[in-house]
Amino acid sequence: MNLEEIKTLEKQYVMQTYARNDLFLVKGQGCMLYGDKGNSYIDMTSGIGVNCLGHNHPALVEALHDQSQKLMHTSNLYYTEPMVQVAKELVESTGMSKVFFANSGAEANEGVIKLARKYSSDCYGQHRYKVLSLVQSFHGRTMMTLTATGQDKFHQYFYPFPDGFEYVIANDIEDFKQKLDDSVCLVLMEMIQGEGGVLPLDKTFVQEVTKLCHQKDVLVAVDEVQTGIGRTGSLFCYQQYEIQPDIVSMAKGLGGGLPIGGIMTNEKCSTVLQAGMHGSTFGGNLMSTRAAMTVLSIINQKEFLESVKEKGQYFMDALQNIQSPDILEVRGMGLMIGVVVDEKKRAGFVKKLQEKGVLVLTAGSQAIRLLPPLIISKEELDQVIQAFQEVFS
Repeated sequence: MNLEEIKTLEKQYVMQTYARNDLFLVKGQGCMLYGDKGNSYIDMTSGIGVNCLGHNHPALVEALHDQSQKLMHTSNLYYTEPMVQVAKELVESTGMSKVFFANSGAEANEGVIKLARKYSSDCYGQHRYKVLSLVQSFHGRTMMTLTATGQDKFHQYFYPFPDGFEYVIANDIEDFKQKLDDSVCLVLMEMIQGEGGVLPLDKTFVQEVTKLCHQKDVLVAVDEVQTGIGRTGSLFCYQQYEIQPDIVSMAKGLGGGLPIGGIMTNEKCSTVLQAGMHGSTFGGNLMSTRAAMTVLSIINQKEFLESVKEKGQYFMDALQNIQSPDILEVRGMGLMIGVVVDEKKRAGFVKKLQEKGVLVLTAGSQAIRLLPPLIISKEELDQVIQAFQEVFS
């Protein structure tokens, strides 16, 4: 099928919930994607932060081929090896206690909220239920996680939204103190607000929030759906903020292309959810956890994570050195970078970059978001830098 045939069928049979790019991708290799007409692109999207090992990675392909010939799914009624191996690696790498596997970031964050409310109900009664999240945050598209998302544009149409949520201005500790009352059970934060515009939180703010919450036994949860699994140069971004959260959510890069999500808890939260209180038919399935085993075996190495930091700094420095009045700011950590431009011009810049063979994302109202595969080379980054120079000259 060609692009026009696919577009016709998609419009006829698929709900029109996406403003799709006018591009038909048919294969990928490493950090490159190829269209139906042979046109090639450097992938600076990673499937929105998912394809951390790029495309057609031999170790991932081999692992999935091997697993598919054994078992693909059994449900959580039975024991499976890949699931426990992934849990072991995550726990031992972070000092956390237990893992629950889901299928997506939204599901993971839904589990975080359920766990926090159960913990506070057990310990303090039903009056302690409120969730504090940050203005400009994004936590998912279920009803609960949409409500936790601190952006007004998402709080439309689907009324009534669940009760018990309030929003704190990011990096404003006085606003946080004012809203941290006795009804709060959970504070949910992204260390870098990805969908909000690639906005890193201030380290002092994060540490002070965590300290105040621990004093009141309010749970601290870090949403690592986009920032986790090596994206910022550490296995999880919160590790660079030098805090120890009570709960961590994850998804995206963990499966390297297969859907998987999960939450990790510390010891005090590890037994809150008992048998029958939470579950998932597909969560922790054999194919996704086998993929996660492979991803972690490659990414969770000191040398690999250091290379992400090094390449990220190299890339940010080069982007900051582009002399253009249209580049207002470059921000981020590791290989999660936002290039801030004029809101009215952004769509044109994205189109021009695609014409130069570079696929990018957007975030917030002004950011061009860059989430390349973590395996990207400096030579490929140089090609992207050259494309930016030409577009912004």
